[in-house]
Amino acid sequence: MAVKDFSGRGKVAVLKTTPDAVLEDYRQLMHLAGYQEALPQDVETILKVNISWQTWYPACSTTPWQLEGVIRTLQDDGYRDLIAAQNNTVVVDAYVGERNNKHKYVVEKYGVRNVHLYEPQYNWVRYEPKQPFLVLHKVYPEGVHIPEILIGRNIMQLPTVKTHVFTTITGACKNAFGGILGTKRHHTHAVIHETLVDLLMIQQDIHPGLFAVMDGTFAGDGPGPRAMRWHEKDVILASADQVAIDAISAHLQGFDPLSIPFIRIAHEMGLGVGDPNQIEIVGEERDWVMSQNWGFVQEDTFASRGQKMIYHGPLKPLEHLLLRSPLVSWSYLASNFYHNVYWYPFVGRQRVEKALETRWGQLFKGYGDGEVVMPGIEPRTAAVALGGAALLTGGLLWGLWRLIRGRLDIGD
Repeated sequence: MAVKDFSGRGKVAVLKTTPDAVLEDYRQLMHLAGYQEALPQDVETILKVNISWQTWYPACSTTPWQLEGVIRTLQDDGYRDLIAAQNNTVVVDAYVGERNNKHKYVVEKYGVRNVHLYEPQYNWVRYEPKQPFLVLHKVYPEGVHIPEILIGRNIMQLPTVKTHVFTTITGACKNAFGGILGTKRHHTHAVIHETLVDLLMIQQDIHPGLFAVMDGTFAGDGPGPRAMRWHEKDVILASADQVAIDAISAHLQGFDPLSIPFIRIAHEMGLGVGDPNQIEIVGEERDWVMSQNWGFVQEDTFASRGQKMIYHGPLKPLEHLLLRSPLVSWSYLASNFYHNVYWYPFVGRQRVEKALETRWGQLFKGYGDGEVVMPGIEPRTAAVALGGAALLTGGLLWGLWRLIRGRLDIGD
């Protein structure tokens, strides 16, 4: 396939930063990466915010200083038509998340339009690919539908540096997953790496300009994107090349970028540069960046282990029944119960308390009203999860009884 040529291809800006200087450092970072050459100023620019959890957790979601640094730089440089975009998810309430992660405070401070892409006023239209998909045509035989508001506008992805249970690392390419695909995007998890490449092809087709700004002030390893161990890494990155910025993020974390399928496939298809040896690094010294190996590991949660058994393991024959029928609600209940009833109250909360004692934690606390929401066990989630478990158990017992009755020929 021919190499996709665009301004900033194969170039990544990396800077070390501090809480006192982070907003100005974001300005310098974006200029070093050549964002003005990548984003036409005569069209609107969408800021694709990342909310991986409605609760604030370090490295989990777009940071308020990341969002503020980007908005300030864009506005100071004459970009007036900015739109902050949120996507829906079956396990995260974006309205709660944008408040708890201080995003809403920032967009209101700077007068930026804020949209939730799944609200009924935003039309979704069928997308006709300019080149063959790798997998999306099989996952969605009825056609791929995307938010119409994305078409013809610049996009700026705002991910963080972290691991992911399904894609090893998550970054710029993965950040498009929630924005472009609708509520049935979990249907793609069995082919998630190829899906991310298809989404990158869509982005390069529908957006006049693409750019990504990644925050690694806190970085997360382990079973991301939520139940992670946080680390202060004081690093920020930017690039017009989503493949290249993800490759450098992966390298910093200690992974071989080309061993991660979505990076390797996109690199081989010419959609970006995934080999760190071929990437131009500006800002910090290349030798320093290439010497970094944070030793991060990708791990699974109880919920993701179960999903992988369905996507790739012995439960594969039941994938349609378990994940593409009304029974799919069990997986949402399991994820919510694990993260919000067990993990955060008993593990995550203590980690958040320690994070708030750090320089970046204090900076986060200073946004908005200074409050940090640290929920305990969510009664509603627990009740729904337990009720769902009871219904599922009842249904299984009823089915078992019907089977036994049929075999024994027991009448009513």
